[in-house]
Parts: sequence; C-alpha cells; structure tokens
Amino acid sequence: MTTAAATALPVSRRALAARGRVTVNVVMVAMILYFLLPFWWLVVAATKGNDALFSTAALWFHSPGSFFTNLRQLFTYNDGEYLRWMGNTAVYAGVSGVGATAVATLAGYAFAKYRFPGRNLLFSSLLGAIMVPATALAIPTYLLLSKVALTNTMWAVILPQLLNPFGVYLVRVYVQESLPDELLEAARMDGAGELRVLWSVALPTLKPALVTVLLFSMVGTWNNFFLPLVMLNNDKLFPLTVGLQSWYEGALIQSGANALFTLVIAGSLVAILPLIVTFLLLQRYWRGGLTVGSLK
Repeated sequence: MTTAAATALPVSRRALAARGRVTVNVVMVAMILYFLLPFWWLVVAATKGNDALFSTAALWFHSPGSFFTNLRQLFTYNDGEYLRWMGNTAVYAGVSGVGATAVATLAGYAFAKYRFPGRNLLFSSLLGAIMVPATALAIPTYLLLSKVALTNTMWAVILPQLLNPFGVYLVRVYVQESLPDELLEAARMDGAGELRVLWSVALPTLKPALVTVLLFSMVGTWNNFFLPLVMLNNDKLFPLTVGLQSWYEGALIQSGANALFTLVIAGSLVAILPLIVTFLLLQRYWRGGLTVGSLK
C-alpha cells in the first residue's frame, strides 16, 4: 500500500504540472488573440474600398489592390494634409522625447547621488504625480499656458510632455543599482568636475535607462490625443491623432459619401508603423532598462 501511494504521488504532481502548463498556454493564446485581433482588422480594412468596408467580411481581405489606392488618396488628400500631420507628430514626439529624457536624467541622477534638504519629500511628491491621470492636468495646463500666450502653438504640446515622473523614477532606480559611489569618487579624485563625471562616467553606464525613457516618452507623445485636442485650434498644427479624428468626424457628417473612412483606417495603419520600427530598433535597450534591479 505504501509503494502504491509513493507511485501515485509523482503521477499526480506530473498531472498537475501538465494541467498548469495547458492553462498558461491557453491564457497566453487568448491574450495574443486579444491584442492582435484589432491590428489584424486594421490591416484587412486598409485593403478595402469605402463600400466593401461595410459590406464584406470584417476579418478577411476583399480587394488587396485597393490598399495602394487608399495609400495614394491618403497622401494626396487635401494637398497632402496627412504628411503635414505626420511631420508635426514627429516633431512633437522627437523634441518631447529628447527633452523628457534630459530632464529625467538630471533629476534621477540628482535624487540618487546627491543629498539635499527636502529630497525625500520631493521624490514622494514625484511618485504621487505618477498616479495623477494626464487628462486631469490638461485643463489646468491649458489655463497656465494661455496666461503666457502659448496655446495654439507647438510649445503647448511639447512643454507639458517634458516632465516624465516615471522616467525620473526609472533613472533613479537604475543609477542606484548600476552606478557605485566608488566609481564617481574615483573620477572626482582624478580631478573631474561634476559635469565631467556625469557626462563621461555616468551617462555611458545609464544608456539602457536613457533609451527606455526616450522610447516611453516618444510613444506617449505620439499617441497623445487629449492634450493636443485641448491646446490646438489650427489644423496645420494637428498631430496625427487629432487630424484623423477630424477626418472621422467629417466622414460621420457626410455619412461616408467622401470615402474618408478608408482614409482614416489607412492613416491609422501607417501611423503605427514608425512606432513598430522604433520599438524593434530599441527593444534590446528597453528590455535592459526594465529589468534593472530585478535580480540582486
């Protein structure tokens, strides 16, 4: 009886382990479908004309050749309005991403390596700012910028994006985990000033964290919708998110008569391609930045 029980126990454990693997795989497949299904629908819909968009199968192709027709109309509609919006978005994302990375680097490094009065209070306030939704700050930010006549300008979109509280937190954690004080002290003993220590010793070590903050900031600005919608009235300054929304509203008003639905779908597909390319180019730095401090 004892031998039978000893044999049954490993079999039971193997069965439980196999059941757990199956459950994990099923959940993983369900999550993959959940995230990829909207992207698949977007790719399929971009290959359809305006009539086929509402009369054919939602998840399968109808006339792949229409994809190039939609692209041609997208880039030529209204004197190339889409290209102007894409250029605006690139400026917003590029300037905001580089600026937010610089601010996060200086602030995170200072929080990690310098002792000054109120440091813990300031950092606690910064952590609290992470919890505040950006949409809740849009109206107060609009009122502040309207006082200095910066609304309806590019700066109205760029300036609020320069402070990235999560980026500051990430840089501080990375500096604490990867940059020993002894290394900085050795550089100071060799006669390097604080700026030289930051530029020549700290920044090369912090490269994965900086690329991670840059990627997060650029993606956040590229996808931002509510802040530009509040700040901008001039359609020549619109980013892609607000510009495509204006096309969508135009299509609703005209009941699809001007074929703007296909332009909105093709424009949405083209808009995410730069983000995919950027992610593929920077993903190794991104993974390195996220996993810092996970093992000690």
